[in-house]
Amino acid sequence: MLTLVTGASGFAGSLLIDPLRRRGDDVRAFARDPSRVTHDVPVFVGDVSTGAGLPQALDGVDVAYYLVHSMEPAPSGSTFEDRERESAERFADAAHTAGVRRIVYLGVMIDETRPLSAHLRSRLAVEQLLGAATPEAVALRASIAIGARSRSFRFLVRLVERMPVLALPPWHRFRTQTIDQRDLVAALLAASTTPTANGAALSLDVAGPDVLSYGQIIEGIRDLMMLPRPTLTVPLDSTPIFGRIAAAITGEDESLILPLMGGLTGDLLARDDSWSTILGVRPHTFSHSVDRALFEMERVEPLRAR
Repeated sequence: MLTLVTGASGFAGSLLIDPLRRRGDDVRAFARDPSRVTHDVPVFVGDVSTGAGLPQALDGVDVAYYLVHSMEPAPSGSTFEDRERESAERFADAAHTAGVRRIVYLGVMIDETRPLSAHLRSRLAVEQLLGAATPEAVALRASIAIGARSRSFRFLVRLVERMPVLALPPWHRFRTQTIDQRDLVAALLAASTTPTANGAALSLDVAGPDVLSYGQIIEGIRDLMMLPRPTLTVPLDSTPIFGRIAAAITGEDESLILPLMGGLTGDLLARDDSWSTILGVRPHTFSHSVDRALFEMERVEPLRAR
């Protein structure tokens, strides 16, 4: 099976390539900067935002992984929503023209019963565009991935490390379900071969077994790091201020943090747990996931009080 991995230098793409190769797939990567792809696979240079390189990269491909997200505004000044939609449209058109059988998309967990933030609205639009592009399509929706390579998890670890008092905005009470990095990769791997209804896209929420508030997630990371960090609840809606401060403390980009925090307006929980049976993955618990992730982080960089 010929498989294309976009976002091959990113979190999910870089972790997925080796399991695909071990399974026997003929893997090619798609990236703007080939020097950032560290795997020994053919790299097709291009850009989904312009469509450059897509026809060549998708030629003869059976399954294409769409693991590209953009939170930054386009150079023209348009929003990241515009940029994501246009990129997805170009990829969908190119995949359809090339006769790609299946697109596998990694999106985010969404509660479609309430108004969506710009971030969540954009992810849903991309899922729908890609889902209509190929005879078989699979979308995986995930919340925070727990792993040493996960940007969201690393952000939370740095926040816990560098704040002597953990200030929790009002959204700390909302609940979600994290997923272990290993389980996410296993789900992506299985998503390329799992049966789907002919002509209908399959959308699955991939999540761990623990339902936790965002406050409990932060406190759980703190406890497993063995750091004496008291928590302080901020009563007012201070998300923009908190987001900017948190980005500065952790060295993260505001353009990533602010849209993510802006989407925390309620619970983001899995619609059901059918993904585990359909994809054949037994998910790890939150505590086991965090312990493993911290251990892997420590192998390459020091963590305080560990």
